[in-house]
Amino acid sequence: MIFEQLFDTKSSTYTYIISSGKGREALIIDPVIEHTDEYIKVLESLELKLVKVIDTHIHADHVTGLNELNKRTNCTRIMGENSKSEVIDIKLKDEENVSIENINLKAIYTPGHTDCSYSYLMKDRVFTGDTLLINGTGRTDFQNGSAHEAYESLFGKLLKLPEETLVYPAHDYNGKKNSTIGSEKNNNPRLQVSSKEEYAEIMDNLNLANPKMMDVAVPANLKGLTLKELKNQAL
Repeated sequence: MIFEQLFDTKSSTYTYIISSGKGREALIIDPVIEHTDEYIKVLESLELKLVKVIDTHIHADHVTGLNELNKRTNCTRIMGENSKSEVIDIKLKDEENVSIENINLKAIYTPGHTDCSYSYLMKDRVFTGDTLLINGTGRTDFQNGSAHEAYESLFGKLLKLPEETLVYPAHDYNGKKNSTIGSEKNNNPRLQVSSKEEYAEIMDNLNLANPKMMDVAVPANLKGLTLKELKNQAL
């Protein structure tokens, strides 16, 4: 299997390129628009055909490369059915599968960070978007977020996966690449709570500043802007 984990230093975003092998079909999870050329080069070097691209949710800290990749490769654009993006080709339901050649992912609806947050389970690993981070969890104070829904997504779904399941988030701010469900259960300070109310109290009192890119990124991601459109908008 080919598994490439790429990092955007500006937004601390992880992007994943996945394929069953050289010369096969590929999919990308959570691309950042400024790195589109880099993704294309990786695909070409491994002789991969990009057929699907997934965003775990509408991001607020960077502009997605989902639509730019579609324009360049004609790949299928995928998000969960609760996404308000205007350019999605396939909207997955909870527990619906998305497949490429010899690779299968199951969508898990995990709202709380946003109302359109989905995680994706692939055999021994889960791509958790901003729902579950390494030693943290996604904020719940904008984009129809809900601390109570996040608690249910975490404790009712993700933390019920086998403890050895690898956790690959959409972001990390401390240089860590992955974790496990068991490690997060035991060590994540946000998860050492005894009730939904206790978790909500923590999340509702974080008092975080909005992401610097939020006013640009959210509308751009809803409309699925390409690089050209983004540049024209900035003029």
